Parts: sequence; structure tokens; C-alpha cells
Amino acid sequence: MPEVAPAPAPRPLLDYDAEAEAYDATRGGAPRAEAAAAAVLGLLPPATATLLDLGCGTGIVTTRLAAARPGMRVLGADTSYGMAAMARSRGVPVVLASGTRLPFRTGSLDAVGAVWLLHLLRSPGLVAAVIAEAGRVLRPGGMFVTTVDKDAAHDVGSDIDAVLAEHLTLNPADSAHAVTAHAAASGLLPAGEALFTGHGQGRTPHGAAAALLAGRYASRVHPRGITPRQLADRLESLPGPDTPRAEPTYRLRGFVRA
Repeated sequence: MPEVAPAPAPRPLLDYDAEAEAYDATRGGAPRAEAAAAAVLGLLPPATATLLDLGCGTGIVTTRLAAARPGMRVLGADTSYGMAAMARSRGVPVVLASGTRLPFRTGSLDAVGAVWLLHLLRSPGLVAAVIAEAGRVLRPGGMFVTTVDKDAAHDVGSDIDAVLAEHLTLNPADSAHAVTAHAAASGLLPAGEALFTGHGQGRTPHGAAAALLAGRYASRVHPRGITPRQLADRLESLPGPDTPRAEPTYRLRGFVRA
């Protein structure tokens, strides 16, 4: 059985401790979580016995993974105490741990999932390190499943996208190409893809402006020749500032440990 002793974790890029209680309600809630869990499970072999939900957050996805496969042991790991506490309140066995230093034995897990995590890391080196650590704890034949191109999924051809277009990062750290290359370097080979809807995540101009100023688009948007405030003002001047645009379609990539 994998070890579950807690390990020290670095401070998160955003204050997820403060956001923990309101997090799910502002990010699609149960419908989005159910879609994510179904997509992850669709890539996992039926015989998967242990799954680590890396960056489990409040555990809203984790609990659905466990409920859908009662015979599978599902664990959570997160760097935020507030998020981990929410996950524990939902019955998730969770550890405080950095994705670059997991408290599990080498080759001890059947699967590791990382939903909406890699884009937060921003640094290609850190993304590579997290993928390598996931590969370390997987047994031969084990699966790593992760979202890729997360922020790019919100590009749905809307007027918001038109405002942001000239300020987009061309090579985000969680791009499918970069993640696949890092995975290959860690002995993880492509093993499938799945798409799912980001229910309740259609952007509004006001919401996009607030996210921009809060630094939530840092992996995708870098204002050029303009300040973040000026770019936010352009977003807020769009018609229907509180009307959601189309919902994103997120992409999962699966990789198998050779």
C-alpha cells in the first residue's frame, strides 16, 4: 500500500486557503466536476486499483472518482491547507504535499490524475518536475492523466478572445506539445485523449477583467504595449459585460508508464 505521511508543501501561487470555501461555487460546481471525473475515468483501465488526485483542491472531483469506482482507492494531494481541509470534510484521504515531492514509494500507484493543475505552475521546469514525479510513483503500465492547454480552452471565438488575442502567450507551460515532451522524458508514453465541457465556465467581460487583474491568466495572457488595467478596461467596455460567452471544452491527455 502507498505511504500517506504528510510532506511539506511550497506556498501556492494564489491564496487557495482563502478561496477554499467559495471555490467550487465560482468554478462550475458539481456539473463541471462530474464531467471532469467521467473523462478521467474514461482513460483509466478498469483494473486501476489506486489513484492519486494530484492538486485535488476541495475534493469535488476526487469524491466523484471514488464514487464511480467503489473498488478503487482514491487519494488526494494538495499544497493548500484550506483546500485539503475541504477535501477531508468530503471524506477524501488527503496529504499536504508538493507535486515535485510526493510522499509515496516509487512504483506504488496505478494512476495519477492532475486536473486543472499544470497551467498553474507556469514554469516549464516546474511542469517537467511534476510530471517526472508522477512518473516516479507510477508502477510500470500505470497511467498519468492530465489536462493540457487549460487556458486556451477558454478561447471560444468570442469578443473577449478578440480583445485578448494579441496578448496571448504562444507557448504556455501546459501546452499539449510541451506536456507530451516532458512525459516522454520521464518514460510516459501517449495513451489516449478525452474532451469534456467546462460547465458554468463561460467567461463574461467583467469576470475576465477581474481574472486578468488577479493574475489568473498569467500562464496565457501577457499584456503587450498596454498595462493590465488598460486591458481590463477594454474587456469591461464590451457589450453584455455580465453575459457568459460559450463554455470551454477542456482536453485530457493520458500517458502510460513504459
